Amino acid sequence: MINEIQHTAETKMQKSLEVLRDNLSKVRTGRAHTGILDQVEVEYYGSMVSVSQVASVTLLDARTIGVKPYESKMAAVIEKAIRNSNLGLNPAAMGDLIRVPMPMLTEERRKDLIKVVRGEVEDGRVVVRNVRRDANNDLKRLLKDKEISEDEAHRGEEGIQKLTDKYIAEIDKMLATKEADLMAI
Repeated sequence: MINEIQHTAETKMQKSLEVLRDNLSKVRTGRAHTGILDQVEVEYYGSMVSVSQVASVTLLDARTIGVKPYESKMAAVIEKAIRNSNLGLNPAAMGDLIRVPMPMLTEERRKDLIKVVRGEVEDGRVVVRNVRRDANNDLKRLLKDKEISEDEAHRGEEGIQKLTDKYIAEIDKMLATKEADLMAI
């Protein structure tokens, strides 16, 4: 039972880490990466789909994303969707290829983005701590129902605390990496 609680807690903490990693990847740095266009959607035969479903999205260089539509008539639609997204990007069509240069970030914008990143990281820490609280409550319930001894409950809480410390350290590492990435010129 204790192992099940610990395994469930670890699974939830791992999922929260993946969500945080995904959220941090959406915070734009000065460097180009194809995932930045994942949230941009275009209308394709009556339904909204992401750009990556109607075009090949590649990196042309460190600061430029290349978007090559599978159908040539989609080029103007994709270009307009990227321009109208709230990403601050200005695409330029060159024949079949749409070039999306990543603008340089100002110092002030970098500091604002760091505040956003720290907020996301704090939310991730709160989720991990909530998972710890829920797991500890499950252990206390088992102890109250006399299904486990006090020693087992104590060992279970120590195991859950070790998991929590491990995932909080991983979150802190992600924060340091993202801050360094944002402050790099």
